[in-house]
Amino acid sequence: MTDGSASTPHRTGPATLAEVARAAGVSIATASRVLNNSSQVSAEAYQRVCDAASRLGYRRRRAAWGRTSAGARAVAAVVHAGHRLVFTEPFFARFLGAVETELARYDLPLLVTNVSGTLAETVGRYLRAGNVAGVIIVSDHGPLPLSGSLAALGLPITVVGRPLHPYQLPYVDADNRGGARAAVEHLLGRGYRSIGHIAAPPDTGPGADRLAGYREALHACGLTDQPVAYGDWSQASAAHAMQRLLDQRPQLDAVFAASDVMAAGAVRYLRKAGRRIPDDVAVVGFDDHALAAQVRPALTTVRQPVELMGTTAVQGLLATAAGDPPREHATILPTELVIRDSA
Repeated sequence: MTDGSASTPHRTGPATLAEVARAAGVSIATASRVLNNSSQVSAEAYQRVCDAASRLGYRRRRAAWGRTSAGARAVAAVVHAGHRLVFTEPFFARFLGAVETELARYDLPLLVTNVSGTLAETVGRYLRAGNVAGVIIVSDHGPLPLSGSLAALGLPITVVGRPLHPYQLPYVDADNRGGARAAVEHLLGRGYRSIGHIAAPPDTGPGADRLAGYREALHACGLTDQPVAYGDWSQASAAHAMQRLLDQRPQLDAVFAASDVMAAGAVRYLRKAGRRIPDDVAVVGFDDHALAAQVRPALTTVRQPVELMGTTAVQGLLATAAGDPPREHATILPTELVIRDSA
């Protein structure tokens, strides 16, 4: 067996972790474990990675994905939302669970912090101090999004959810626009014509895109004068929004809610108002959380691949940290309409 030096191409820069893994015939995760002195690899893989790293002249450019004298490095998930939303909206638990599981494959801990109001500056200082090796920004929104201030950290960053501001950061999202369009097209196909929308906050990517998909489907059928009321992702806000929709349009025969949680709030108010579902008013949600199957009648909804969004965000972050060429700026994952009893 040769040492491979004769076939090594001329390099214009340092080798990346991905190149070492490829040369050794192992995954990036295995190469990372070897180069960070983890014992969770076979002796054969260990030797192959060491040989490849020596042959390619690999040098770690960041002490990011292992241990330093300061202790274990970590990935931070910064959730741009208040405590109430983080602990009541099922999306966050599912997404962060998937991120934690994926990071565990690389022996990396996950630090989670939620940010609202003046805490953004405090969190920014902590991240700038070198305490983390990468950042996943979740649910960024508002006139002062975190992605703007954190983009200058010099750390690998991935945003989850389409940013409404044009910062050049990679992001992962579900096809919110297409999913909303499919939901409304389903209602139109069932013969509903007076279709209201309980919209999410319009300063969020999912809120803006789901509202846009709703309007696109209606405009394609020539239905332009349809009522919209806004909620804040909570059941209580959706119940109030449902009341406003019925006040505006007493003969409303269907409603598309921008989340399953808000759809559940709409169902609660419709029952209070004496409306039968779906006989009087059909209801469609978005997310396909466990809640969708628990509501009675069970919710027709749009399934978004929350767990896949988590693993995709981690993989993109690790690839950036390893020095790999950037992937697509935007990774949009498909959604799927799930038909149940409410519409």
